[in-house]
Amino acid sequence: MKTKIVTFVLFVFSGILVAQNQTVVNATSSEISDNLDLRAVASIFGDSANLEDFEHRLNDPKLQISNLDLNNDNQVDYLRVIESVEGRTHVVIIQAVLRQDVYQDVATIEIERNRENVVNVQIVGNPYFYGANYIYEPVYVSTPVFYNYFWVDTYRPYYSPWNWGYYPTYYVGWNPYPIFRYRRRMTGCININYQYNYVNYRRSEVAVRMYNTRRNDYYERENPNRSFGIRHAEVSNRYELDRTRPEMTRDVSNPRANAPRDNSVRNTTGAPRTGDMPRNNANPNPRGNNQNGISPKPVAPNRSSNDISTPRQEPTRVNESAPSSPRPVQNNPMPRETAPRASAPRQSMPQNNPAPRAQQAPRSAPRNEGGRENNGGGRR
Repeated sequence: MKTKIVTFVLFVFSGILVAQNQTVVNATSSEISDNLDLRAVASIFGDSANLEDFEHRLNDPKLQISNLDLNNDNQVDYLRVIESVEGRTHVVIIQAVLRQDVYQDVATIEIERNRENVVNVQIVGNPYFYGANYIYEPVYVSTPVFYNYFWVDTYRPYYSPWNWGYYPTYYVGWNPYPIFRYRRRMTGCININYQYNYVNYRRSEVAVRMYNTRRNDYYERENPNRSFGIRHAEVSNRYELDRTRPEMTRDVSNPRANAPRDNSVRNTTGAPRTGDMPRNNANPNPRGNNQNGISPKPVAPNRSSNDISTPRQEPTRVNESAPSSPRPVQNNPMPRETAPRASAPRQSMPQNNPAPRAQQAPRSAPRNEGGRENNGGGRR
C-alpha cells in the first residue's frame, strides 16, 4: 500500500515538473510583437469616423486586427482606447484588458498639429513589446474625417466605457491564430493605398510627457524577463529584427511590390517562355514562328520591317515620257529585237514531200493510175 502511494506521488510530481518545463519553453519561444501589426492599426485609424469607431474596428471579430493573448486564457484580449488632450496634442492609448481594472499598454497614437496647421501622426509601439523607437508615420490619401473636430474647443476626449466582462454587443472573443495565419490575414486588412513610413524618433515632446502620466504596465511588471531587450539583445527594435528574419522581409501591406521579377524563369519543358525570348529583328512577320508544324513564310534576306535605321528602298518607277534604253537580257549581249532567230525560215527548210499538202489533189478527184475512178463514180 505504501509503495502504491509513493508511486502515485512521484507520478504527480513528475507531471507537474513536465508541465512547468513546457510552459517555460512556450513562453520564451514566442515573439509577442508578431501578434499586433502596427501598420494595420494605422490603416484602420485613418479609415475610422472617430475614436469610438476606431475601438470598434480594433475588436471587430470580422477583422481580427489583434492576436494578443497576454493573460493566457486562450482568448484574444479586448483592446480598449483612451485619449488624453493638451493644447494641439492628442495621445491615444491602446490598452489590453487583462482582468478587472488591470490593463497593459500595447501602443500609442500621437497626433499633433503645428503652427502651420500641418498634422503629424505617429504610431508608437510599446518598447517592452516592440523595442525602442519602433514608430510608423502613416500618410493617408485623404484627410481622416475626425480631423475636422479634433481641435475644436468643445471637443471632449474619448474614454472607453468597456471593461473586463463588460463588452459591447458586437464583440465575441476568438482564439489566437498561429503567427503565419495571422500575418496572412493582415494582408487583407492593411490599406495598400496608404504609406507607412518607418522612423526611429518621436516628434512631440509634449506627447511623451503626457503619456508618462497615463501609463499602465501590469504585464511588464509581472514579466520583467520577457522584454524585447532581453528576448533580442542583438537588435534594438522590431524593425531591425524583421531584417534578420527572411520570412519577415516581405512587406505584407503590398504583396505585389515584393514579387521578384526574374526574366530567366523557364517553363517545365526547359524552353524559354514566349514573353522572355528576345525579339528577332530579322523576321518581319511576327507570326513567322514555326508553331504547330506551320512553316514560316519566306522573306527577303536583306529586308527587315523592324529595322528602322535603314530606310525602305522603293522600286524605281520609269518615266514613260523620257527615252529609255533597251533592257539587257541575261546571258545574251544582244537586245531581243536584234537577236537572230534560232531556226531558219520555214520556206528554206528541205521538203520531203515534193508537193505541199495544200496542192495535193482532193480525194474526190478521179485517180489517173490504171483508168480507175473514185468511189464517187459509177460502175467500172
